[in-house]
Amino acid sequence: MKPAVARLLIRLYPRRWRDRYGAEFEAFLQAGDSGFRASCNVLGSALGEHMVPTGGNNMDRDPNSFAANMKHPSAYIPMAMSLTALALVLGYVARFGVVREPDEGAIAHIWQLLMAFQVPVIVFFAVKWVRRAPRQTLPILALQAGAALASLLTVFFLGL
Repeated sequence: MKPAVARLLIRLYPRRWRDRYGAEFEAFLQAGDSGFRASCNVLGSALGEHMVPTGGNNMDRDPNSFAANMKHPSAYIPMAMSLTALALVLGYVARFGVVREPDEGAIAHIWQLLMAFQVPVIVFFAVKWVRRAPRQTLPILALQAGAALASLLTVFFLGL
């Protein structure tokens, strides 16, 4: 791999990671494969390093990191509820097709409960964590909103 490309790829990693592993990894990249696949692999690894930092000698773990905040139930439960609601809707559509019934049925009621009960959990998570670690909390809130939006838009566009 060309030295300029290797340096560019190394710059994608967090500063703490570069300080610890940068020179060594740059030498490895320059000596190794220079294909598109290798560059994509390094790019994905850099993105993963931003989300879930590697622990090491000089790299103390941040208790307010993205990965640490994702371990809180109030972070992942709303996403699980939204994705469960989405799976219910898609399963219903796969089995019965897009059919509007006069009575909403059990699936619709379960979907409504899942979507409604995640709101207080999201509010609790936001109130508790936005002040403590806003930089790590906002992406989690965006993921929660994205999961809810996926379920809502599916129901809206299918007209259920």
